[in-house]
Amino acid sequence: MAKATSGKDVLATFFDEGVYSALGECAQGAVKVAFGSANGQPVYAVCQNGAAMSAKDAEKVVRALELAAKTGNPVVTFYDSVGSKLEDGLDALKAAAAVNAAVAKISGVVPQIAVVTGVCGASYALAAAAADVCVMSEDGELFLTAPFTSAAKGDKVDDAGKASFAARAGVAAIVVKDAAAAAEKAAELVGLLPSNNLAGPALFESAEPAASLDLAKYKAAAAAAAVVDADSAVELYAGYGKNVYTALATVGGSVVGVAATEKGNLCRACVSKLSRFVRLCDAFSIPVVTLVNTDGFCAASSEDAAGGLREAARLAGTYADATTAKVAVVTGKAVGAAYMALSSADVTVAVKGSVIAPVEPETAVSVLYKDELESGKNIAVDTVKKAAAYAAEVCGADAAVAAGVADYAVDAAAVRATVVAALDMLSTKRTQRLPKKHGNMSL
Repeated sequence: MAKATSGKDVLATFFDEGVYSALGECAQGAVKVAFGSANGQPVYAVCQNGAAMSAKDAEKVVRALELAAKTGNPVVTFYDSVGSKLEDGLDALKAAAAVNAAVAKISGVVPQIAVVTGVCGASYALAAAAADVCVMSEDGELFLTAPFTSAAKGDKVDDAGKASFAARAGVAAIVVKDAAAAAEKAAELVGLLPSNNLAGPALFESAEPAASLDLAKYKAAAAAAAVVDADSAVELYAGYGKNVYTALATVGGSVVGVAATEKGNLCRACVSKLSRFVRLCDAFSIPVVTLVNTDGFCAASSEDAAGGLREAARLAGTYADATTAKVAVVTGKAVGAAYMALSSADVTVAVKGSVIAPVEPETAVSVLYKDELESGKNIAVDTVKKAAAYAAEVCGADAAVAAGVADYAVDAAAVRATVVAALDMLSTKRTQRLPKKHGNMSL
């Protein structure tokens, strides 16, 4: 495959067999628009060539976005431009605003993938960050404020504008080595995502995972790998919200979004990451499988002051509002607000050995058995023993099913098969939201 070093090479790498049809080829400028097939999926591509964007160039971008929406095909934009053409004056400003408006208008209608392979700043950075998925090459630059401008004002950050910075900020979902790898990754994503919001999911050959769920050595990524088809996962936002794993993958050959929590607390970045991911899946009716094992939201007033409560409310609202098929698998702890936020699902599976409770078992027994514990010989030791018994008898998987907060209680080895069956059952799900302009959950 050709090494992508120019706009032409990038398109040849992106499209199947390097074949595509250029739209408006006779027009000169900083943008080339093309149509072809990537990973078997019809798709539009917009490719900047590094030059300044004129008003005419922006009009070509808007035209491509409108065509994508009309025909129900994804659009991938390769960003590499020094910015708007200053000679165009206010026309350039108006045209850039039109691009951002078009991006917003078709959001949720067809998948939009931004691929940053060069410089992408200011107005066009807004468009790139608003895409469904943003892929960056390591040498790409993405910024709202130019790093040198910020540094001149005394606000210098070593890797500002770079891909590593965008990944930590939760803007770049995927970072790869170079433009060729970025084009290949974009093609892979186009194949995974539905062509539009009315299309069915893509289907692939399925392969059993290499290992089953291991609760003794639980890690979020490994737990997800035990549920999805082998080697099918494409992780998103790996550099952001480290206590949450999110990926597009397949289960039984059907595309799903899988989210898994680590055992620690969920900070506001983790929560924001989850909300963003679930919104993406819901927009295109991609089923969501959530593996829940967490100590809950960060319990700190400083976290709340920084927006933790707002983000937690957003997460709970996002899961509840999502109409796509949802399967929750409680693999460990799901206590209180964490259960309520993460387990809003059509089918909930409780793995034997997990704990589902309104409050921590230690807190519950300290209230329920206060007199008994205070009259004992060692209140600390007795509380731990009582809490363990309470967790097993009242908060276990079987108790959760009996109480109606879970639908199945299964052993760890049966989780994959149960999820496959649940997704098959939900494949014909039909749900409509109540008539409204839009919700007003915390953003």
